[in-house]
Amino acid sequence: MFLDEVELSVSAGRGGAGSASMHREKFAPRGGPDGGDGGRGGDVVALADGNLSSLQSYQVARTYRAAAGGPGGASNRHGADAEARVLTVPPGTLAWDVASGQLLADLDRSGASAILARGGKGGRGNVHFASPTHQAPRRRELGEPGVSRSVRLELRLIADVGLVGLPNAGKSTLLARLTGARPKIAAYPFTTLSPNLGVADLPDGGVVTLADVPGLIEGAHDGAGLGQAFLKHLARTRVLIHLVDATLGEEGMVEAQRQVATELRLHSSDLEGKPTLLALNKLDLLAPEEGARLVARLSRLAPEVAALGISAATGAGCPELLAQAEGLLGKRPESLLTAGDAGGFHLYQGPPGLSREFSVERVGETFRVAGESLERLVAVTDLDDDSSVLRLQRQMVRIGVEAALVRAGAEEGDEIQIGVEAFTFYPDPMPSPSAMGNDEPSPS
Repeated sequence: MFLDEVELSVSAGRGGAGSASMHREKFAPRGGPDGGDGGRGGDVVALADGNLSSLQSYQVARTYRAAAGGPGGASNRHGADAEARVLTVPPGTLAWDVASGQLLADLDRSGASAILARGGKGGRGNVHFASPTHQAPRRRELGEPGVSRSVRLELRLIADVGLVGLPNAGKSTLLARLTGARPKIAAYPFTTLSPNLGVADLPDGGVVTLADVPGLIEGAHDGAGLGQAFLKHLARTRVLIHLVDATLGEEGMVEAQRQVATELRLHSSDLEGKPTLLALNKLDLLAPEEGARLVARLSRLAPEVAALGISAATGAGCPELLAQAEGLLGKRPESLLTAGDAGGFHLYQGPPGLSREFSVERVGETFRVAGESLERLVAVTDLDDDSSVLRLQRQMVRIGVEAALVRAGAEEGDEIQIGVEAFTFYPDPMPSPSAMGNDEPSPS
């Protein structure tokens, strides 16, 4: 079974907790803080593997998690960074964020990799919170949560040449003739139910990769006959060979050429603009003079496109067709060049950093506060440590959360929810930190 699209749930690892250790040795009973930082959580990474041709390995398992980072230790020992969870995919795989629709990565050749979900930073140990006025802090940070998201993997086969045409035009036979590939071939439409790839050897020692895409029917651009699922594979090709069945007769041939050209144009203007060859197949079933007449008629339908007569069954005209395709590959416009041609790959990243904006919403008797930076701040705070909770409260006063809650109608004793944590609202009785000395490090 050929699987070319799948939705996965990926979760990066949480960062390890920092340590609240105090230095202890025989002649230093009051040593200072020496708690180390936690290790970084593991990323979830997609890696393009040239040995794969389908997303079939993700047919059953759909949830993937990376390991958490190790906790920090005494004597400033740093926790171990967790290893990445690597998901191998075929070259040509696109990774999309399901929630936002953002393209996360385009793994357009073997060896390309991209981070789908980034692991959380490790929490800071208490050594970072020492100050001249607070020389023995017990405060530490918990690890930052890793990113969790739903990712849609979409495979678009990479090939130099794409074979297109109506069902039973002879594409699979031509692929077998040119490359030695052995797709299923039979004398009835829709034999090919999934794309096939083959590699053709060139006289100069080079190679050309060809993709046989299942036959298109009218309405394919709207999904008829799984058309959209097949048409997307043509986006990766550099040249198209449009195969037309000569046994359809003159009117049938004209209609076949028009129908496929229309579907390509309606699906994507990029497909319509690709260098194309027209190949009139199955000439072995016609008289030579009839075949020549139909090839001439086909040439007049699209004068800007070269038309050739071939027989995929006997091989007649096939070497000339491959040579013509090779020539078009060498003349492709600069607009078709991609980052992959330089040995790299496309990587799409969102804006760096976390948003410092937050919102307050009243839901029943609860006030919900939402914001990336604020939720991260709560997540790394050790809520079992009173000094850490006090510091969190002062930081929320500093960035205006408490004032926003008061403006929203929050009163002492109300429930406040930030991320997954719930708190009871007690307005800070102390003056604003801007009006008093601040001996604490700024939040990271």
